[in-house]
This record gives sequence, structure tokens and C-alpha cells, in this order.
Amino acid sequence: MARDPVCGKEIDEKAVQQGSGTTRFGAVEVAAEKGTRMFYNGQWFYFCGVECRSKFLAAPQTYLEKPTA
Repeated sequence: MARDPVCGKEIDEKAVQQGSGTTRFGAVEVAAEKGTRMFYNGQWFYFCGVECRSKFLAAPQTYLEKPTA
């Protein structure tokens, strides 16, 4: 399980990547309520939702510099 760097919630990586359908152009759709991910600085980051991902995008260093417990 991955951990959301913004809120700390555990995220199931496989559920985030699993397709829920396809667009009319054939692109894979994913269920946003299962979480989301993004590739940043050579690494995948997983988020509980779009709100946490947006906060991360606005100030990634804020969340990357958090001390680990």
C-alpha cells in the first residue's frame, strides 16, 4: 500500500490503476473515487483524491520534506 503524501491515508495502488471503462476514443478511464496518482521527479505518488493531488502540485516540496515517523 502506498501512502498519500498530503493527508497520510493508505492507498491501494492496484485499485487506482484499475480501469473502470474506456472513453469514446479508446483511452482507459479510472475510478477517481478509488484515488489518483501522478509521476513526479522520477517517482509515482498516490493520492486519496484530486484535492490532495492538487495540494501536492501547488507545493510539492512542502510534502516531500515532511519528516518520516
